[in-house]
Amino acid sequence: MEKLLAYCEANDWAGYDPYDALNSRLFAASPILNSRVPRIALTQLLKRAPINIRPLVRIPKTQNPKALALFLAAFTRLSQIGMDGMAERSEAMVERLKALRSAAVSYWCWGYSFPWQTRTRIVPAGSPNLVCTSFVADALLDAYEANGDSTCLRIAENAAAYLLDELFWSDGSASGFRYPARESRVQVYNANFLGAALLCRVYRLTGDRRFLEPALTAARYSASQQQEDGSWHYGDGPTQRWIDNFHTGYNLCALQAIGRDADTDEFDPHVRRGLAFYLAHFVRDDGAPRYFHDRTYPIDVHAAAQTIITLLQLKDLDPDAARVAQDVLRWTMAHMWDERGFFYYRVLRLLTIRTSYMRWSQAWMLLAMSRALAETASTMRNSHEHLVARACA
Repeated sequence: MEKLLAYCEANDWAGYDPYDALNSRLFAASPILNSRVPRIALTQLLKRAPINIRPLVRIPKTQNPKALALFLAAFTRLSQIGMDGMAERSEAMVERLKALRSAAVSYWCWGYSFPWQTRTRIVPAGSPNLVCTSFVADALLDAYEANGDSTCLRIAENAAAYLLDELFWSDGSASGFRYPARESRVQVYNANFLGAALLCRVYRLTGDRRFLEPALTAARYSASQQQEDGSWHYGDGPTQRWIDNFHTGYNLCALQAIGRDADTDEFDPHVRRGLAFYLAHFVRDDGAPRYFHDRTYPIDVHAAAQTIITLLQLKDLDPDAARVAQDVLRWTMAHMWDERGFFYYRVLRLLTIRTSYMRWSQAWMLLAMSRALAETASTMRNSHEHLVARACA
């Protein structure tokens, strides 16, 4: 972990991203990227390339707000188990996130550090979206609960108001949050759960009930779309009918958080059924994490990180969850770690893509490793307390 921290800090927490192709300064003034198909093609080319050609097309390394949020969440957890320097890093990261808020928007909200092309429109760099805003606000709430900084709570509450006032919708038969853009009403289940979880957490911390019912309404609709086997498709659009590891992990972690913060057990059956599906389909027997539920490759580092996070968060629901999480961490260290201090992007059937991505790879794995270290510290502390209790009995 120290090597990973040193690598990220040496790069000023900035790096490349699988989806940053449209940041290319080489193509910025060229008409080649003036239409949808070339933009999608360039993005997919760079994402799938076995070597990193971003320096050749003059794509800069950037600080991504979602990556910084993941770093902040990791620092907060590491600080709580006594690791030196984490409190200072947390304070600095909060300031970075403040500076990177989306411009010309009255709410506190955040977007990605690159423009990206959806199937219908291009989203400018920095344009706020639900997922990025939810992760940042959630990390700020981690910091608030750890150190009592009321500014973090105030900003996160305002970000929740952005989701509620600008992105929430309901037509009587369905409810959710607009994602990826404000004009969209396509149901993306993990986005709905992430938004609902943030609103419920703000409700718990502030007592403001205006956040509660919309959150539960959105969560109930997306929970109702769970399949009989415990899985969810990515969304309800005709091109969104896939089932993958990390979005399923988002669903499960967010649903558990919703139940905790809203003080309800109504989602417990969904979480238990989803966790059973997750364990059965997303981890190979040797600990390799699977990206999709029905095939092994690609083995993706983001899926590895989310598997560790999901199983440790839900470990009380299955006796094998924590052990499997440790198996995944060991496999990832053995097959995707570079001794220079970073994690590779993907392992394919015939080759490994060794590109280093700051958000997708390093930030997620630092958070996963912080969770694993906190779990180890908790287990050791409980074991010590048990031995002391026995000695005093």
